[in-house]
Amino acid sequence: MTTDITTDMTTRQMTRAVLFHELGGPEVLTVEEVPLPAPGPGEVLLRVEAIGLNRAEALFRAGTYYYPATLPGSRLGYEAAGVVEAVGAGVTAYAVGDPVMAAANFDFGVHGVYAERVVLPEEYVVRRPEGVDAVTAAASWLTYSTAYGGMVEAGGLRPGDPVVITGASSGVGTAAIQVALRIGAVPIATTRGEGKRQRLLDLGAARVITTESESVVKEVRRFTGGRGARLVFDAIGGPGFAELGNALEPGGTAVLYGWLDPRPATMSLNWPLTVRGYANGAVVRDEEGRRRIAGFIGSGLRDGSLAPVIARTFEGLERITDAHRLMESDTHIGKIVVRV
Repeated sequence: MTTDITTDMTTRQMTRAVLFHELGGPEVLTVEEVPLPAPGPGEVLLRVEAIGLNRAEALFRAGTYYYPATLPGSRLGYEAAGVVEAVGAGVTAYAVGDPVMAAANFDFGVHGVYAERVVLPEEYVVRRPEGVDAVTAAASWLTYSTAYGGMVEAGGLRPGDPVVITGASSGVGTAAIQVALRIGAVPIATTRGEGKRQRLLDLGAARVITTESESVVKEVRRFTGGRGARLVFDAIGGPGFAELGNALEPGGTAVLYGWLDPRPATMSLNWPLTVRGYANGAVVRDEEGRRRIAGFIGSGLRDGSLAPVIARTFEGLERITDAHRLMESDTHIGKIVVRV
């Protein structure tokens, strides 16, 4: 079966994909025909059904990510859900017709999944949980794996622990609220203004702090009876990182997983404390790590304790520029998905 499908691909050697040839805003993104190779040994060909957008992709497109774009003709995209159309020699974990997700642990300048079809090494693919539709799946893997990996595996979050989640209206932020609740922790969400407070409370945040008008340290200590939080899960960094450390209990942990503020992060002198820089790839590149995360996400999606918050779904690759503009507007709550 694999040979027949792969042979058929020789008649369909092109696919549409999103590329950019220069750094800049959403307007640099274009949809173009690109070569589509047959899957080689250890590779899987996916027909992409839906794409989940992530802030990292905007940084990459603008030239401010931690590795550079592959110009000209850089690909883009970490996260997608699709169906296996062909497998290369030696692939036994997946078969034609299997619903899967991209595992988001690759150089997306090379393997970017903003496309109708894409070939990925099999270690960059995970099985889609049974019964989960493509849009839900495209909004799930990176957000929940980052939240689980950063808070539980790196941060050691336990039941009963208060955890401060910054940028809580983002895809990862909303996922982090749900992950914290699923393990019995107490999520304290931060957001800049009042506009998103009620939605975050509705999602299960035990307390929402608006940073434009409230002190994170003061409000966290008030909420925790003066002790402080056990964990901070921060997407922002910059000078404000020190204030977050000041909101920790003695011996607490601050996990920094993003740098939305590009200025150097400052460390709190609220010692003793632990500071961890979390990179999701460190967990998902490992087969055992992927197994643990896939088990956590799959069981959560099945029992309903994990339900990705989808801000908006766009139809077609042609809407990718509009989707990026919405992402950069910072007016949405949750994930943005493009259905292919």
